[in-house]
Amino acid sequence: MALGTLDRTPPPFFRQGPSSLTKLSFCSALAVFLMVADGRFSITQPIRATVATMLYPLQRALLVPVEVIGDGRDYLGGLARAIAAEQAARGELARLSERAQRTDQLSQENARLRALLELRPTLDVRSQPAEVLYEAADPYSRKVIIDRGVTHNVALGSPVVNEAGVLGQVTRVYLQSSEVTLLTDRDAAIPVLNSRTQVRSAAFGGATGGVGLLEMRFMAGNADVQTGDLLTTSGVDGVYPPGLKVASVAKIDRKIDSGFARIVLVPAAQSDGVRHVLVLEPTGARLPPRPQAAASESAAASKPAGKKGGRK
Repeated sequence: MALGTLDRTPPPFFRQGPSSLTKLSFCSALAVFLMVADGRFSITQPIRATVATMLYPLQRALLVPVEVIGDGRDYLGGLARAIAAEQAARGELARLSERAQRTDQLSQENARLRALLELRPTLDVRSQPAEVLYEAADPYSRKVIIDRGVTHNVALGSPVVNEAGVLGQVTRVYLQSSEVTLLTDRDAAIPVLNSRTQVRSAAFGGATGGVGLLEMRFMAGNADVQTGDLLTTSGVDGVYPPGLKVASVAKIDRKIDSGFARIVLVPAAQSDGVRHVLVLEPTGARLPPRPQAAASESAAASKPAGKKGGRK
């Protein structure tokens, strides 16, 4: 065996060097020296800055997941708050919309009531306000029920009007309500006066060829009637006061082969959507009795008096 191949290093047991206490003392002294030197002369500041610059990209890379998680949490929280705010805003918008519609409806109702109040002084007969409760169940008639009846001194045949004109006439009276037959009913009729020509006629409901229309019947083919003529109540029937708007002429059909003209009328007061009306006292209730009726009443009153005188 060659001598050059032998390991000539001493075994670990025989190795010699600084002891552990020496190393600890040296490192402690070096640490104290570095701290004092750094505090006085800032000798480690360039090293610290260099290390911080080198570690900054690594720090940013390590902070990306944390920032993504935080941003995602903030986004989801903000999205939830935005959805809740949107739902609250939609609810508030619906409430305000309902309130606006109710306000609009009350304004329209107030305008109609003001128009009714302005109409009352122009009437020479007694009137009382009423509210339309519902329409009659009969689909082949045009009737409504109002909240005034016998207890409110509503008489049979009382005219019913609103601010636009005549609506109809009371045809049935109950204890707390009444039935009103509208002018557009097929059994309704009302005497009218042409405000332009002062010619009297009659308007009938249930006009053929249209819903909610009237017509003038038995008018001569050459009668002086024009489209747009305003028809009002004549006041000669003892029911309706004179001068109330009834309808206007919408169409005139003058047939050569017939002696009468077909005149279609549009009512002045539309019954759809009407809620408040005025119930008028029939004008016949304020008129003096007719001569024949007065004579019969006076004769009936004189008979008991004559019998009493004969007995005496």
